[in-house]
Amino acid sequence: YRYGSTLLGTEKIHTGVDMGASRGAPVIAAGEGEVVWVGYGLYRGWEDFTDPYGLAIAIRHDFGYQGQELYTVYAHLASAIVWPGQRVKKGEVIGEVGETGHASGSHLHFEVRLGGNRYFDTRNPELWMVPPEGWGVLAGRVENTFGRPLQEYLIQIRSLETGKRWDVWTYAREDTIHPDDHYHENFVISDLPSGPYEIQINFAGRAYTAQFWLEPGIVNFLEFHGRDGFDVEPAAEPRNLSQPPHGTSPSN
Repeated sequence: YRYGSTLLGTEKIHTGVDMGASRGAPVIAAGEGEVVWVGYGLYRGWEDFTDPYGLAIAIRHDFGYQGQELYTVYAHLASAIVWPGQRVKKGEVIGEVGETGHASGSHLHFEVRLGGNRYFDTRNPELWMVPPEGWGVLAGRVENTFGRPLQEYLIQIRSLETGKRWDVWTYAREDTIHPDDHYHENFVISDLPSGPYEIQINFAGRAYTAQFWLEPGIVNFLEFHGRDGFDVEPAAEPRNLSQPPHGTSPSN
């Protein structure tokens, strides 16, 4: 359940990413900072045991982007072992995975918020997380021929080495969620092993394809412009969550 998705209209637009994990698995802080929220009611900002986030934690980090504060959110927890005002370090255990709030099963809902600790201040977390060693991130902008973003549009990605296929959908809309200031993307998939791939989009009754090499450890970027097809850009330098992102580097 990726950022910007509605599961094809069955859910509200998703402002984070869901990570599968067993109930009780430890949840750790993504970076150093101060705990600014613990409890039920994160969506509205006051105690509410019917809140869709369930038991949640929010951390305001010691680094941000161009003067804007950076927050991370951890939701649907079974328990929390921190308190508001507490200082935490990167990798410190802050709670346990659960299924409180609006959750169909045990998992962690993770958000990145930039500029404020609000539902409407999110960015795609997959651009802020360092991929596993040997894996890379693929981001892109998918538009029609006239430059308008295609919403909840299916993208098929196939490994030319193994034949394995991944399906990812473009963002449902851009009023609630926000593309990255650098990429202006409308899809991201961060769990791809490096290697050769083919990408396919069906547009106006025709299948458009392109082949590319996914570099490990960085964000790889491509664009689709309707009847004009794909534009695959060379990969550039990586960034990671332990340093202030953006600037001249294209990976958070």
